[in-house]
Amino acid sequence: MALVLALPAATAMTAAAQTTSPTPPAAASTKVGQVIVTGTRVANRTVAESTAPIDVLTPAMLEATGTTELATALSRALPSLNFPRPAITDGTDAVRPAQLRGLAPDQVLVLINGKRMHTTAMLNLNGSQGRGSSPADMNTIPIAAIERVEVLRDGASAQYGSDAIAGVINIVLKGSAKTGGMAVRAGQYKEGDGTTWQVTADEGMGFADGAGALHLSAQVVRADQTDRARAFVGPATPTSAPTDRVVQRFGDPEIRQHALGYNGKITISENMTGYSFGTFSYRNALSNGFFRPAGDTRNIPAIYPNGFLPQIRNRAKDQTLVFGLRGKVFDNTRYDLSYNHGHSFISFGVENTLNRSLGPTSPTQFYAGDLDLTQAVWNLDLSTEFAPASFAPISVAYGLEYRTETFAQGAGDRASWINGGVLLPNGSPAPGGAQVYPGYRPSDAGQFDRHSHSAYIDLETNPVEALTVGVAGRWEKYSDFGSTSSHKVALRYEFSPAFALRGTYSTGFRAPSLQQQYFQSTSTNFISVPGVGTVPFDIRTFRVNDPAAIALGAEPLRPEESTNVSLGAVLQPANNLYVTVDAYRIQVKDRVVLSENLTSTAVRNFLNSSGFPDIGGGRYFTNAIDTTTQGVDVVGTYKMTLGAGAVDWTLGYNRNKTEIDRIAPNPASLMAIDPTALRFGRTETGRLVVGSPRDKISANAIYRIGAWTLNAAASRYGEFTVRGATPALDQTFSPKWVGDLSLGYKLGTWDLSVGADNILDEYPDEVIFANSTGGQLPYSGSSPFGFNGAFYWARVAKTW
Repeated sequence: MALVLALPAATAMTAAAQTTSPTPPAAASTKVGQVIVTGTRVANRTVAESTAPIDVLTPAMLEATGTTELATALSRALPSLNFPRPAITDGTDAVRPAQLRGLAPDQVLVLINGKRMHTTAMLNLNGSQGRGSSPADMNTIPIAAIERVEVLRDGASAQYGSDAIAGVINIVLKGSAKTGGMAVRAGQYKEGDGTTWQVTADEGMGFADGAGALHLSAQVVRADQTDRARAFVGPATPTSAPTDRVVQRFGDPEIRQHALGYNGKITISENMTGYSFGTFSYRNALSNGFFRPAGDTRNIPAIYPNGFLPQIRNRAKDQTLVFGLRGKVFDNTRYDLSYNHGHSFISFGVENTLNRSLGPTSPTQFYAGDLDLTQAVWNLDLSTEFAPASFAPISVAYGLEYRTETFAQGAGDRASWINGGVLLPNGSPAPGGAQVYPGYRPSDAGQFDRHSHSAYIDLETNPVEALTVGVAGRWEKYSDFGSTSSHKVALRYEFSPAFALRGTYSTGFRAPSLQQQYFQSTSTNFISVPGVGTVPFDIRTFRVNDPAAIALGAEPLRPEESTNVSLGAVLQPANNLYVTVDAYRIQVKDRVVLSENLTSTAVRNFLNSSGFPDIGGGRYFTNAIDTTTQGVDVVGTYKMTLGAGAVDWTLGYNRNKTEIDRIAPNPASLMAIDPTALRFGRTETGRLVVGSPRDKISANAIYRIGAWTLNAAASRYGEFTVRGATPALDQTFSPKWVGDLSLGYKLGTWDLSVGADNILDEYPDEVIFANSTGGQLPYSGSSPFGFNGAFYWARVAKTW
């Protein structure tokens, strides 16, 4: 059998860090024997036997990228993963969403040790990829805690439930009682900013008489801001930014993060083992808004005579706790009974700002409110194997799940949202609330919950030696929208050790999140207006059950439904050469999306007369579109000797395209208010169909000789397009190659390494002037590799 890891060269890095002589070429073949736990419930299933593409990434590979963020490391390793670095997008600056296979960030399920990870309380609302999503925040997990990451690139709702439309990312934590280590990493961008420090440590320990083990891990990260803003270009006026200096900041936020993890087990009896694991994270992030010039109507010169740059202080607490019992009953039936508790709490502070409607007595910092999400999951998973007469053995897994979710939104302090009534100098009403991020109002606050229960069955068998067949089905019922079901069929046939075919057909679903149903706020958005330029609007995000939203066409949200078809080939045409090709087609019906910002005069007049006098527009979530995403993943690896050393080569390619099959017509209620309104127009359709790279190439070579390891990687990010309010403001960004290089040396139990990410200091194309806010924002936040330039780093590590 020959099934290749999408990045087996990554696995080789672990060996490179632990040996002082080249691994024989034959060792490469053992990688396909890696036992996996994702996408199957059969014990001891290997990568080589999987019916769907599985990527296995080791911590050594993640650390070799030079980044402190798990999601960033995954995006550099996986051609099918997109992880842009947006800026000036409020909380999204700190909690960035990732996309798998061109789909939405919340259409991929994240697991920790096979257990569902909760999503973030954050809702991404502004102009970034993943707008409208609340995915899991993988960057809360310390890299030091990770044994490996398994990425299933296939629909898996029938196996795991909601969210697994694009695939599953399973983060497996270290559990060894005998290993440990410590590492210090430091780095800085070529421009002299973004200085980053990371300290990681992990330690395993065993219990008396070998009855159990506990592995602890910790991570501390300190990252300073980056800034690629420029001075305003144009005639200086009292309402414009100054032209003689840079007043805007545009780049990564300042991050201070502490994270802990543990993974333990203890033998209770011959057929029962208790286990528990958890992660804990605290992140303090400071990001920037848009500069308010001295003469701007949103400024009070008595407070800020030279204007001001408001900032958002985001404090996030995240934790996962899992307790369980597993073992065997009735000789051949394995059981796993577990309780899983997840919690995400995010608070928002606004600094260096003011509330214009309070006049010169306005505070300059505010507490803007908080978001809180809690998930509790009870699982009973059973599996057994039986052999019917005259038929091959069948592995059967079945189980039950009960899940509760609670989302709460807390109001900010009164000064952060109130309109104090102080008028502008011309007698017009002043905007209320804290500038850049008005606080959540008491009417926004509330607590919302739901529960669901489900049952599943999953069968796998080999009716003949060369054929693997898998069938799965799942039924779920939610308290807020009813029941749904999904199923999956998977086949793999090995014609010879050099060639195999595999394919899957599955249906899936994603339940609309509580955040999408109940989040409500007002925030300032900068929107491109034809003939005017970029204009600030205070946009109200309405709950779908709000009377104003209903008048604008909002309806109760329904679950997304998907159909996923894939066909792949696995080839081993020569010794040490492995190639996989997997094509896929994913249809999503009733996709949950955030509508366009509805800012027409008719809509504003309606909102202003409906109790929202300060609002410049509104938006809400809707099931208004159907999409089809088609693509292909191609991965090849080759291991060869080179002199006294060995080289692992990896080449990966992903190409995908999303098309919109349906956009629902406007409801009659919205047509009555504004017959020209577009709930889903060119800006949002562009974000879905052309907003991320059409293709991506990842190439990697690891050369190992003696105690030295040289790692060279290059990624080509394909073109993407950002659509403006009119075609004249559209811009297509050209493909870019980004190269990374690192050199490591092993001295006993010490590892020393230096490296450069984006070593050639590549930047995306500059945005056209009309979209750059007077030249201040020269790059697009949709760039798949950011816009910070070259990053240089060094790392010292010791293992034991």
